[in-house]
Amino acid sequence: MNERMKRLWVIAALAALLVLGGCGKLGSTATNSTTSTSSKKVQTTGNFNATGYNSVVTEGHYKTSAARGVAADYVNNTLDVKGMETGLLQLSQSVFSPDKYSFQEGQYLTKANVQDWLGRQSKSNPDGLNPASNGSTDPDKRTPEYLGTMLEQDFVTVSGSKSTLGGISIALGMNAIDYYQKQQYGATFQTKISASDQETQGKKIAQEVVNRLRAKTGVGNVPIFVTLYSLAEKDSLVSGSFFAKGTATGKTIDKWDKVDQQSGVLPTVNGAKAINSSDATAFSNFQTQVQNFFPNLAGVTATVHYTDGSLSEMTVNIQTQFYSQTEIMSFTNYVASVANKLLPSGAPIQIIVASVNTTQAIVSRSASAKEFTVNILQNY
Repeated sequence: MNERMKRLWVIAALAALLVLGGCGKLGSTATNSTTSTSSKKVQTTGNFNATGYNSVVTEGHYKTSAARGVAADYVNNTLDVKGMETGLLQLSQSVFSPDKYSFQEGQYLTKANVQDWLGRQSKSNPDGLNPASNGSTDPDKRTPEYLGTMLEQDFVTVSGSKSTLGGISIALGMNAIDYYQKQQYGATFQTKISASDQETQGKKIAQEVVNRLRAKTGVGNVPIFVTLYSLAEKDSLVSGSFFAKGTATGKTIDKWDKVDQQSGVLPTVNGAKAINSSDATAFSNFQTQVQNFFPNLAGVTATVHYTDGSLSEMTVNIQTQFYSQTEIMSFTNYVASVANKLLPSGAPIQIIVASVNTTQAIVSRSASAKEFTVNILQNY
């Protein structure tokens, strides 16, 4: 073999090693003999921008939740579905690092489990996590249903083409208001549940959920991260929020920590006080400039979310009545320029420009970015 061929062979070998080394970053090699390990061929996708997690694909197919759709069936406000799912992913990062774990839809709570557990405890449903009825239908005397819905998310380590369960996250949706009917198809009444009762009952239910998960085959002693979420009222313009979290590394939840989250709408309604006056003023100035630019705007509103007192997300909705593509393009570019000048920095912001029938453009900025990007949706 001449010198030139030797050099080419060495280069090719080094390149192969680099490729194999890069593939090794897809997952951790850590395993736990007491937990479930999948022998089916798995791979991971690219990560979610908001959380950094890769998601798991098994045998070329996305593995849906064993209780898919049940959580959504039990909420009174559809905004809570997204609020719980994305919020749980974000909170889970403190326990299951995206650098080590990949995300997988919940596989251990079945549809039947969730449906039974969300019911009242009774002779026909001994597994109900809500207390048995005391027989009263008076809003202030009846025993309310504290648990409104629940959600499971799993986190796995991937080694080669195999995955091993590394941990489980649970969100328990607690009712701030328990809506009920005194008779089938009758009027709807409501029982208000205090924040203190939500917390007390939530922590009690959380421990029972941990006990039941530990009894399931394949769960073993992996950490179980449990969060408590206060569900929004039926007509709320924003989702609810998380208020407590705890981790069970063994049979019991080690300790509980407070989660400080708040959600609101801008401009405020019914004389409500803004969560952050500076952000409210910034949005008001933005709203004024945008509305003055074009006469055909049906409304400019925003939902805001705060974590530990700081803005963590803002979504602005602009309803338009534009008739041409050039109007949309001119307006959207103007919106981006005004947003760069006036809207708060350091938090992800999404601005949706839409008519009654369709979304026309999206203007967005990540928490770390300095300027907004524009995506005008064109239909031909």
